[in-house]
Amino acid sequence: MANTPLRVICVEDEPEMIDLVQLILSRKGFEVIGARGGMEGLQAIERLQPDLVLLDLMMPDMDGWEVYQRIKANALINKIPVIIVTAKAQSIDRMLGLHIAKVDDYITKPFGPTELLNSVEKILAR
Repeated sequence: MANTPLRVICVEDEPEMIDLVQLILSRKGFEVIGARGGMEGLQAIERLQPDLVLLDLMMPDMDGWEVYQRIKANALINKIPVIIVTAKAQSIDRMLGLHIAKVDDYITKPFGPTELLNSVEKILAR
C-alpha cells in the first residue's frame, strides 16, 4: 500500500456502526470518515473523493439508493466503488443491488470484521 492511506467514507445514520467500521478498517491502515446520513454523505463524497464508499440503504434524510444514483450521475465521482452495507438481508435486495444497480459489493448487517475487510480489500484491488 502507498504511503497515503486509502480513504473510505462510511455513510450511515447510526454512529455506533460508523465507530465499528472505523475500528475495523483503521487497524488495516485505512482512513475512515463517517458521514451521518445521505445528504452529509453525498457532500463528503463530492468534497473528498474517497477511494471507496460504504453506504447504508435505510437512512432518514436520503436513502442509500438515492445517494448511489446521485454518485453515478456525477462524472467527478461516478468511478468511486460503492459497497452497500445494510440490514436489508433478503436475497431480492442483494440481487437488485449487485445485478440491477451494479453496486460493487453488498454486505448485510450484522457482519464480521473479516467479511468487511475481505470485501473492502477485494474491491480496492480491482
